[in-house]
Amino acid sequence: MKVTYDREANAAYIRFSPEQVKESEEVSAGIVLDYDADGRIVGMEVLDARAHLSADLLDKPPDP
Repeated sequence: MKVTYDREANAAYIRFSPEQVKESEEVSAGIVLDYDADGRIVGMEVLDARAHLSADLLDKPPDP
């Protein structure tokens, strides 16, 4: 799992799998799920991230 966070936009992206995104769906206000060709969730975008995700997750230094 890889988390990227854009402080200016207050948006986070959580990548669960390296598979290519085939389709995206907004499942709730500000929550978008990305699916691969087989319908598996490969990523999730979270808008207004500080309201929905822990500071520990968002403030963690990015993986190299």
